[in-house]
Amino acid sequence: MARYQLYYWPSIQGRGEFIRLAFEDAGVPYVDVARLSPPAGGVPALMRLLRGQPGMRAPFAPPFLKVGRLVIAQTANILQYLAPRLGLVGRSEAERLFAHQLQLTIADVVAEVHDTHHPISGGLYYEEQRAEARLRARHFTAERLPKYLGYFEKLLGKRRGLVGRKFSYVDLSMFQLLAGLEYAFPRGFARRTRSIPGLLALRDAVARRPRVAAYLASPRRLPFSEEGIFRHYPELDEGG
Repeated sequence: MARYQLYYWPSIQGRGEFIRLAFEDAGVPYVDVARLSPPAGGVPALMRLLRGQPGMRAPFAPPFLKVGRLVIAQTANILQYLAPRLGLVGRSEAERLFAHQLQLTIADVVAEVHDTHHPISGGLYYEEQRAEARLRARHFTAERLPKYLGYFEKLLGKRRGLVGRKFSYVDLSMFQLLAGLEYAFPRGFARRTRSIPGLLALRDAVARRPRVAAYLASPRRLPFSEEGIFRHYPELDEGG
């Protein structure tokens, strides 16, 4: 099996997609374990590690990455580990810390997106919290979305990448974030496009990168759906 073993739910993009994009762009082999057939793969293999094994520091939830005997959880934490090994961040400590800072901010956006369709509890179905979701989504698209996008646009300025002169994993994550926002809130997102020309140019540049383009055109790239984090419910796309 490949050196890098990614454990995430096999049927959705979710938080695992940020890590998949890093591997795909770098052209580094990895195994998406839960998408393999049991007993070596599948959800049972994911659950075995999630429950913990003797001497292992068990993760709380997917995604997590297994490298030899090392198990690393949390998307931003995994990317912080992988980026210097995949050539997706600069060498200086300042640059690595800044990249991690931005990735954590992206994680904040993703968490708020999740809470637009599950504002009360992840243990309840969307249909059980629809009224609250509609209110939460209205505030997100009208207030939080432009605030986040405005921050990243200002930070990017006239540069080609968010972190520095060199392309980084944060640029890949921004591509995924923008793609997810456009899927989940097409109307709300469209209202913001005039104010984020730099981010849109960055998104398009990432999509044209040869390995990313090949991945996006392949069956390995799962479609967005109403089972993942970025969900399109028309009634939640009214604000902004």
